[in-house]
Amino acid sequence: MSPDDRRLLTDLFRAAVAAADPALALAAHLPPRPKGRVVVVGCGKGAAQLAAAFEDLWDGPLSGVVVTRYGYGAPCRQIRVIEAAHPVPDAAGLAASGALFQAVRGLTPDDLVVALICGGGSALLPMPPGDLTLADEVALNRVLLASGAPISVMNAIRAQVSGIKGGRLAAACAPAGVVSLVVSDVPGDDPAQVASGPTVPAAVTRAAARAMAATWKIAMPPRVAAWLAGDQGRAPPPTDPVFAGQEVRVIASARLSLEAAARAAEAAGIRAALLSDAIEGEAREVGRVHAALAREVVLRDRPFARPVVLLSGGETTVTVRGPGRGGRNTEFLLAFALAAEGLPVAALAADTDGIDGSEDNAGAFAGGDTALRLRAGGADPAALLAANDAWGAFARLGDLFVTGPTGTNVNDFRAILCR
Repeated sequence: MSPDDRRLLTDLFRAAVAAADPALALAAHLPPRPKGRVVVVGCGKGAAQLAAAFEDLWDGPLSGVVVTRYGYGAPCRQIRVIEAAHPVPDAAGLAASGALFQAVRGLTPDDLVVALICGGGSALLPMPPGDLTLADEVALNRVLLASGAPISVMNAIRAQVSGIKGGRLAAACAPAGVVSLVVSDVPGDDPAQVASGPTVPAAVTRAAARAMAATWKIAMPPRVAAWLAGDQGRAPPPTDPVFAGQEVRVIASARLSLEAAARAAEAAGIRAALLSDAIEGEAREVGRVHAALAREVVLRDRPFARPVVLLSGGETTVTVRGPGRGGRNTEFLLAFALAAEGLPVAALAADTDGIDGSEDNAGAFAGGDTALRLRAGGADPAALLAANDAWGAFARLGDLFVTGPTGTNVNDFRAILCR
């Protein structure tokens, strides 16, 4: 991959992230000032940056609490920022969930709750219901993350095994008004799916969540399965009067970010083809499909003529089969690189929040020579993929893409340049 190609792909990623900048996203969606108090609550990997931007934009006093991942905090003057674990919940997250409920206690109809919600909140807000424990919720999260199920399935189940998700936090705000400002990281931009909807009621019932677990053959921890089989602690439905008058607005999304990247590509003289902002599925299979499309472009100039950059977003999943390290974007790229071997292509896949999986990279770069370079260095790319060690593959080559926390989260970004 040439330095120019790497620079162009990096610029497109930056354009996508800039389109979801918290200050820009919030400015057009500020609610009117209420007669009473303003309380801000929030969660997600970009929640602290959203809170800081809201403080700068809001003309008046406020208070509140937001929860973000360790290392993702930002200085706020009036809003308390709590850091907790992601992607596996911990005791700090459990305490943070309690702090959010405390922040909205005793409100009146004259008060307003502003909920700043973005991706990552599902893990950051554990609150096991009934007689379940934090260990049960941790076990559930581990099973879901290794299952290969789409994020919509995972979050539907999480919303039913929680004391805060599935609209329960919004219900606790009554009789105050609630305006949820959502940065979407889910395919289709359903706000009830983002962070498993702490302030947005879930349309998926408990019976439907059980059916999803069965369809995807998710080996539910026994105590969690018993909870799902019962009737206790059901999430309030969207028709519950407690949600009357509440507002939900999606203020940033993968679609808007990919459109910004397309404009940046065209400004650089490269035509952009936006494939979809809602691609789901097994990361390695999605990688192979993207490689097949790139091959068609390179060999036959169809369905797009070269030069062109193929853009896509959404959220793939990884069924964990081996002991390796990596995330869905690096796994996508390693499968892509194997299927696109020998093609004159350059690709970047990265998570817009700056972290792909559990390592410190956002994603990686790959090209038609990636598999060849791995073999030349004594590594078998197919074996690395089988072991889910895509991180190890790109670390060997020096092709990891490291950005640090970006302050936003609109899901995966994929760009494939066909010269």
